[in-house]
Amino acid sequence: MKIAVDMRMSGKSGIGTFLDELIPYFKESGNEFYFSCPDVKTFSIKEMFCFPKEELKKINSCDAYFTPYCNIPGGIKIPVYSTIHDVVFLDVKGLAGKAGTAIRKFFYSYAIKKSKAVFTVSQFSKERIIANLKCKKPIHVVHNGTPSYYDNVVPCKNKGNYMIFIGNIKKHKGLSVLLEAFEFILQSRPDVKLMIVGSNENFRSKDDSINSKIEKINFHHKDAIQFTGFVENEKLKELLARAKLLVQPSLYEGFGIPPLQALKCGTNAVISDIPVFNEIYGQLPVTFFKNQDSSDLKDKILETLDKDFNSSFTEIYSYRKTAEAILKVIENN
Repeated sequence: MKIAVDMRMSGKSGIGTFLDELIPYFKESGNEFYFSCPDVKTFSIKEMFCFPKEELKKINSCDAYFTPYCNIPGGIKIPVYSTIHDVVFLDVKGLAGKAGTAIRKFFYSYAIKKSKAVFTVSQFSKERIIANLKCKKPIHVVHNGTPSYYDNVVPCKNKGNYMIFIGNIKKHKGLSVLLEAFEFILQSRPDVKLMIVGSNENFRSKDDSINSKIEKINFHHKDAIQFTGFVENEKLKELLARAKLLVQPSLYEGFGIPPLQALKCGTNAVISDIPVFNEIYGQLPVTFFKNQDSSDLKDKILETLDKDFNSSFTEIYSYRKTAEAILKVIENN
């Protein structure tokens, strides 16, 4: 079977990582692949209406087309298999404004209409896609995994005196409740730092409440909260391995990879008990706290800060399994 794969997001974080991790296992499958990477922006007018004819000819000579996201070029005549990782912009109000939300809903719906089947990364996301988009096409759950650059990680015995948060300032990431909990933690553990990892651009917001909380905490406890800005994968791996624990207080995720990364690094994780985390991490050695409950989060962090890591856990997610599941669907359709 010959499968065309949209490679335009290769090398980018997030969806690009998902795509790049699948490719080595695709190549091992015995199928033939055409890796499509024309100089055409995703979600552009050119993509939908003026996609290069020569590229379409190559794609349409294949048996199927796989895209790691919900963007589908116009003019594809073979069966399409797209991926919708989550519908956070439809579920969490105010993230994109009315116009931005409407545009995203259009592309989600367009992808469903054009696809023979849709992939997503959790049962939770599958249910939300159906609820928001009335999807009647087959939706197949294919979980994320830990990126391959974590395969050679060496757990750190001498942990740094900090906990780590990976994300941004958007409301659904739950940073506000973490800051509330951290204020209380500093009363009994003034030595502990909170390291926030993410692009500085992602921490700009019209809501000044979070910035005010950070300034207040750092005024009373010098450099208690530290921003790394964007860090490369190898540096993130190092920071995770040295952290006492990862805190993931999300209100909403489609999957949520950072706890997997932390466990791979030998670092404990304290995460919110939202439905998707219960689904994904219920069988793994993480500590759950009551969603949006800063008091419970404080207690769980204090209980976990100096706790030894359970190194005997079994990894249940991998991109090899993801690739095999995707190809099985495509081959059997």
